Amino acid sequence: MTTSFLRAVFTIIRKDLQAELRSRELVNSMVLFALLSVVIFSFALELNRNTRIEVIGGVLWVTLIFASVLGLNRSLVNEREHGSLDAMLIAPIDRVAIYIGKMVGNFLFVLIVGLILLPLMTVLFNVSLIEPLMILTLVLGVLGFTSVGTLLATMTAQTRSRETLLPIAMMPVALPVILLVVRMSREILEGGNDDI
Repeated sequence: MTTSFLRAVFTIIRKDLQAELRSRELVNSMVLFALLSVVIFSFALELNRNTRIEVIGGVLWVTLIFASVLGLNRSLVNEREHGSLDAMLIAPIDRVAIYIGKMVGNFLFVLIVGLILLPLMTVLFNVSLIEPLMILTLVLGVLGFTSVGTLLATMTAQTRSRETLLPIAMMPVALPVILLVVRMSREILEGGNDDI
């Protein structure tokens, strides 16, 4: 990788982070959606402890994935509305640098939401999610999902029905990642709670 490639990537990441720090629109909407979803799940799933351990991984990832779709959509729509996506495309930089910069920014935003969800769900469901393997699973799952999501969000950002098209296009492509992280989360939680 050349210096100009890395400089372009870091410039895009810095731009996204600065824009989010100023507006706080993207992460706040994702966090609010995720918090409401988790609270609804916690009231709806009045389950015994063993059953909670079986379903909490799915609840975590369903909540995080839908919050991610919301965030990915907003991220690229903001770029399109402000004309910065067009400016990046005509700039003399590699398009891969644009993708990696946007993907890392989206990864950080979704990871923040995931890290907020872990202690909240630990309290609401009374099952400890704050474990090193669970955090590693969260990081890898978010990386896999945002890698696919950023590419598809960029492709659907120019369409009129982008809010509905992105989840329809993304879910089949991201399904292997989703199934893997839900399974891993369940195995981690069941392994850490053998004494129950």
